[in-house]
Amino acid sequence: MKALNNFPPASFVEAGVTRLGRWAALFVLMSGTFGCDRMTKHYAAVSLAGRAEESFLDGTVRLEYAENPGAFLSLGESLPSPLRTAVFTVGTGLVLLATVVVAFRSRWSGPPLAGLALVCAGGASNLLDRVARGRVIDFMNVGLGPVRTGIFNVADVAILAGVVLIVFTRVRGGGDVREPPAPAV
Repeated sequence: MKALNNFPPASFVEAGVTRLGRWAALFVLMSGTFGCDRMTKHYAAVSLAGRAEESFLDGTVRLEYAENPGAFLSLGESLPSPLRTAVFTVGTGLVLLATVVVAFRSRWSGPPLAGLALVCAGGASNLLDRVARGRVIDFMNVGLGPVRTGIFNVADVAILAGVVLIVFTRVRGGGDVREPPAPAV
C-alpha cells in the first residue's frame, strides 16, 4: 500500500500542472488579444466611422476610422482585387500556418512561444477582417508633431510585439527555443 501513497509521482503532477498552466496562459493571451482587437474594431466601426478624428494627449494619440485593403501602411492596396485577396488572405493564412508548424517542430516555449501567440492572435483577427470584409479596420495613430505612425489597430500592435519578442529572444540567444531532436538512425 505504501507504493500507492506516492502515486502519481510529484514530479509527474508538477510537470502536468506546469504544462497545463502554460497552455492555459497561451490560450488567455491569444483569446484576450483576439477579443480586444475585435472589440476595439467594433467600437471604431460604431463610434468613429463617418466622424472627424478624435485627438488625445495634445494630439499624441489620434483615433480615426479607416478601412485598409492593403497590408501594413496600406502596402499593396493598389493591387488588383483578386491578387490582393490571394496575397493578403491566402498568403497570410499560409504564413501563419507555416510559422506555427516551425514553432512546434522546433519546440518553442517561453518568450518565443508567447510572441508566436501574439502574432497568431493578431494575424487571425486581421485575417478574419479580410475574409469577412475584404479589408482591415484601422483606427489608431500616434506621434509627436509631424512625426506620426500610419493608422493601425490592436492586432497590428500584437503582431509587432510578438515579432519583436521572437527576434529579441533569438538574437540574445535566450528563451526556450530548442532545435528538434535528431532523427534516430
